[in-house]
Amino acid sequence: MVSRLDIGKHVSAVEIIVGSMLGATEYVADALAEKFDSYDISNHIHLNADLADLNPQATWLLCTSTHGAGDLPDNIQSFSAQLQQAELAHIRYLIIGLGDSSYDTFCEAAKTLHRLMQERGAQCIQEPLFIDVLHHPIPEEEAAAWLDKKLKEEDLASAIKNAEVNP
Repeated sequence: MVSRLDIGKHVSAVEIIVGSMLGATEYVADALAEKFDSYDISNHIHLNADLADLNPQATWLLCTSTHGAGDLPDNIQSFSAQLQQAELAHIRYLIIGLGDSSYDTFCEAAKTLHRLMQERGAQCIQEPLFIDVLHHPIPEEEAAAWLDKKLKEEDLASAIKNAEVNP
């Protein structure tokens, strides 16, 4: 379920949380960071995210590939475990998943994180983006184009900069 945001106090930061085994998701994160920079939205990339290091006032963007039989990449597994014990009702987030649609576990890691975030009370502010690398062999281009479109058309930039989640 995607929540709409109420306008409130000024928030202007994004925490980009990366799950990657082979590096493609890191390229996606770099492209997204550049796009946020172009909208004057501060951001920080976390390649080994720890809940204690994340700004709870920021919007979190979870960007992950799927490994093996639908598994989370190694570098995001401990973060996922932390989420299972966290109260996230005050967190706004976005999800971007990378996967190969020839597998029945297409983007399963991103779907798992999305379910976990929702179960812990976080609010997704856009429908997740699942990028099929069979159709988009350079996934960072697809992710950056999606983000740019969302920042322009749906005024996501203002939502990120001005959002407050009501408890």
